[in-house]
Amino acid sequence: MKQELILASSSASRQMLMRNAGLTFSAIPADIDERALDEQLERDGASPEEVALELARAKALAVSALQPDALVLGCDQTMALGARVYHKPKSMAEAEAHLSSLSGKVHRLNSAAVLVRKGEVVWQTVSSAELAVRSLSPEFVSRHLQRVGEKALSSVGAYQLEGEGIQLFTSIDGDYFTILGLPLLPLLSKLRDLDVIDG
Repeated sequence: MKQELILASSSASRQMLMRNAGLTFSAIPADIDERALDEQLERDGASPEEVALELARAKALAVSALQPDALVLGCDQTMALGARVYHKPKSMAEAEAHLSSLSGKVHRLNSAAVLVRKGEVVWQTVSSAELAVRSLSPEFVSRHLQRVGEKALSSVGAYQLEGEGIQLFTSIDGDYFTILGLPLLPLLSKLRDLDVIDG
C-alpha cells in the first residue's frame, strides 16, 4: 500500500493543483499562528525564501504530530518587492495600495514545500518566480478591484493569475505552479523517489 499523503493546508488552489496532477491525499489545516511566526522570522532577519520555508516546515510538523505515520506536505509562499515583504491585504484599500505599489515593477514569489514523516523533515525545496507588472493607472486599479471584488483579499499580491489578474503583467519568469504556491514538479519527482506515486 502506498504511503498516506496529507496536505497541511486548506488552500483551495493547492488542493486543485494536487488533484489535477492525480494525487490522492487528504487535507488537514495546520493549527499554527502563521502571522506571529512570520513576524518573528522577519525580526530575526530571515529572507523571504527562508520565511516561506520555515512556515511550510512549521505547518508540516504541526500536522505530522497528529498523523505521525503519514507523509505530510507543508507549503507556504512569500512575495517581495526588493526588501519589502508583502502580506495578504486586509481590506480593499490595502489591495489597491498593493497593486499601485507593484505598478511598473518586478516582484518575486517564493513557494516552499516541505515533506515530513514521523516529525522528521525528509525533503524541502523553494522555487521562485519573477513577475513584471505593467504600469497601472489608478483608474484601472480601481476598476479592476471592483470587478474581482473580495477575491483580491485572498492572495498576498491582491491578484489571481488564473483569472483577470493576468491582465496586470507584461512578463513572467517562472512556472505556473510556483506562482500558485506549490512547486509541483520537484514535489512529484520526490514523491516518485519515495514510492508514494508510481514512477
